[in-house]
Amino acid sequence: MAAHNEGTGLASSLTDLMTSLAVIFILLLVAMLNNARAKGQNIRNEILIELQKELHSFLSPNTNERVDVELDKNDPLSLLVIVPRGFLNFATDDYRIFANGRMFLEQFAPKLASTLCSDRFRQNISSIVVEGHADPRGSDEHNIPLSQNRATAVVIEALRILSDPGEKSCFATFLSASGRGKAESEGQELSEEDMARIRRVQFKIRVRSLEERELRETLIQHSSVTGSHP
Repeated sequence: MAAHNEGTGLASSLTDLMTSLAVIFILLLVAMLNNARAKGQNIRNEILIELQKELHSFLSPNTNERVDVELDKNDPLSLLVIVPRGFLNFATDDYRIFANGRMFLEQFAPKLASTLCSDRFRQNISSIVVEGHADPRGSDEHNIPLSQNRATAVVIEALRILSDPGEKSCFATFLSASGRGKAESEGQELSEEDMARIRRVQFKIRVRSLEERELRETLIQHSSVTGSHP
């Protein structure tokens, strides 16, 4: 009977030990994830401050609004570069960039590229997406390709402008174009001025997640062994 009680006590102790270890593991995992999330958000905030400093000088001739950089409320690792009306807007049913838009990009694109492709930030950038928008008139079947064409036109023009080969290659690695639908303005009463404001592009910058950073570190370690590039 004593042996049985000792066996039961040992099993109970082992169960308690395993439970304690599991709790410790979960707590460590949560702490690690929180630290990684905080690191990503800290990097995002550093980029936010730097971009605000570099891009705030751009003042719209139409509205006296400045280019703004803000946190993306839908993604804790993303920033939005908001271009005010008067720089990169489009005519109805058209995706050609106006002359003032090209002049804006000639100054804007090099500043954006030099900041994001600097030694300080380039390893932490996941993507730079140019998002094209259309006003709510027309169907999504028409508006999404139109928005895509607007974003693509800006991507092509921005890359054409960049003269530094290293920055151009870096920027092209991260850069892509995306056409958006009319969901953000659907159901609203919009004036012609509102319509003109919506026909625009904005830039979405995302920093690397924990998984992306771990994958990159693995690739770098692998390349150091094999002599290849990550």
